[in-house]
Amino acid sequence: MSNSVLILGDSGTGKSTSIRTLPPEETFVLNILGKSLPFRGSSKNYSKLSPDGLTGNSYSSHDFTTVKRIINLVDKKRPDIKYLIIDDAGYLIMKDYVKNALVKGFDKFSALAKEFSETIDLIKECRNDLFCFITMHVEIQPDGKTKPKTIGNMIDRSVCIEGNFTYIFHTAIIDKQYKFITNNDSVHMAKSPLEMFPQYIDNDLLFIADSIKEYENEDVSQWDIFYLL
Repeated sequence: MSNSVLILGDSGTGKSTSIRTLPPEETFVLNILGKSLPFRGSSKNYSKLSPDGLTGNSYSSHDFTTVKRIINLVDKKRPDIKYLIIDDAGYLIMKDYVKNALVKGFDKFSALAKEFSETIDLIKECRNDLFCFITMHVEIQPDGKTKPKTIGNMIDRSVCIEGNFTYIFHTAIIDKQYKFITNNDSVHMAKSPLEMFPQYIDNDLLFIADSIKEYENEDVSQWDIFYLL
């Protein structure tokens, strides 16, 4: 089972920028929209996947079948890759919805929910040493709280995206610096395990990955267990 992390936030608040701290030689970016990565050296450090899939560390597609094929390839045939990014994952839903916009009835929403759910499940089933970071835009609900941006209530009810992740970080800009919110503040959807992070951290995916490894492998004494209970 991979370590799956959901990154939420508005456009321009540091979701893709947070990739910059990961080592390119161990990172693969599945770029749903095919846009340039917003940090220095990205074109040099992230090259297109080769036809045989054994070299290169980036690929662009918004087709569910292709995306699942690339996830499988990275999981099974690229042990050199330790960090898989699915950037702007919500656009898998948006693009498929537009493609089938003229299809009548609710079946297209059921199909969308099924495809996205299968994609999340596939990510979670990847090898143990692979970190999967999924970035998505957010929308504001009537109560003022944020949620992952999707299409229609059926997908939200069927998939419950946030329920599939132990780690959810929400972007914030504080004093002109990109930050992540680590726990729910009654407005922003975020969560992380007990006493793992302060409320705000830098938008640094490598720091998050290292912190998860350290936290999950930490020795806990009997006194610590008693204290937590």
